[in-house]
Amino acid sequence: MIRIAITHAIAATGVAVFLVLSLPLPWLLGPIFACLIAALAGVPMRGIPVLNNAMRSILGVAVGATFTTALVITMASMWSTLILVPVMVAAIGLVGVPYFQRLWGFDFATSYYGAMPGGLQDMLIFGEEAGGNVRALSLIHATRVMVIVVALPFILQGYWGVDLSNPPGAPAASLPLAQMALMVVAGLGGWQIAKRVGLFGASILGPMILAGIFALAGLLQHRPPAEAIWAAQFFIGLTVGTKYAGVTAKEVRHDVSAAFGFCIVLLILSAIFVEAIHLFSLAPPMETLLAFAPGGQAEMAVLALIAGADLAFVIAHHVLRIVVVILGAPIAARLFKPAPKG
Repeated sequence: MIRIAITHAIAATGVAVFLVLSLPLPWLLGPIFACLIAALAGVPMRGIPVLNNAMRSILGVAVGATFTTALVITMASMWSTLILVPVMVAAIGLVGVPYFQRLWGFDFATSYYGAMPGGLQDMLIFGEEAGGNVRALSLIHATRVMVIVVALPFILQGYWGVDLSNPPGAPAASLPLAQMALMVVAGLGGWQIAKRVGLFGASILGPMILAGIFALAGLLQHRPPAEAIWAAQFFIGLTVGTKYAGVTAKEVRHDVSAAFGFCIVLLILSAIFVEAIHLFSLAPPMETLLAFAPGGQAEMAVLALIAGADLAFVIAHHVLRIVVVILGAPIAARLFKPAPKG
C-alpha cells in the first residue's frame, strides 16, 4: 500500500508541474514523465491494475457515445485507408526484426514480438511462449508507447496548431444523473461482458460496443464528463511510467536505447504512410496521423478525444492494427523463424 501511495503521489506531482509550466496534456504526460524519472532513480513503484483497467473503460464509453447512425454508415468509406493497416504492420515487421536482431543482438522471438505494434500484454504472452525475453519486450513496448504519446502532442501543436488545453468534455455537474448512470453501466457492464467472452482489449472495446449500442438506440446522448477523462489520462500515464520500475543501467543502455531508436524508425514509417494518404486525399491529415501512429490504443483515444479528431476513424484503424497483429503475429513468426543451426 505504501508503494502504491508513493506512486500516485509521484504521478500527481507530475500533473502539478505540467500545470504550473503550462505544458501540453498535463494529466497524461505529467504522470508519464514523473513516474519515468522516479523509476530511473530507483524508486519502487506500483499501480492498481484493476483500477487502471477501469479507467480505460471510460475511454471506451467516450468513443461509443459518439456513434450515430450517420457515423456508422460513413465508416464504410474508411476501406481505402483500412486496407493500408496490414501493409504498414508488414512494413514494421520487415524493418523491425532485422533492426533488433542484427543491430542489437536480440534473439528472433524477442526481435519479432518487440517489433510488432500490438498490445503490451498480447506481445508479452506470445513472446514468452516463443522463448523471448519478457523483460526486454516489456521495456521495448513501454518505450514505444511513451515516445509516440509524448511526440504526438508536440507535433499536433507545432504543425497543426491544435489546442490541447480545451476540456475533453462537459463538467460532471452539467450532465443528467441518468446519463451518468448509463455511462457506468456501459463502462463496467461492457468491460465484464467482453472479458467473459475473451475479447481482446476488453476494458476499452467492451464499453465502446455497449455505449455505441446505447447511443444508436438514442439512450446515451452525452460523453463522459471532463473529470472522468482527466482521471483516465492520469491512470494511463501512471501505468506507462511505472513500466520502467526496477529498470537497471544495463537495460537502459541496451533495451531502452534499442527501443528508442526503433521509435524513430516507427515515426518515419508513420510519416511515409500519412504523407501518401494525404497526397491521394484519402483522409484528413490529423486523423490519419492519429490513426497510423503505432501507439497504445488507449493513449491514441485520449489524443483523438482532446484534439477533436474523428474518434471512430482513429479507433477503427487501431482496432484493425491490433487484430492484424494478434491474428497474424503467431503465424508469421512460425513461417519466418530461422531454422535451427546444426
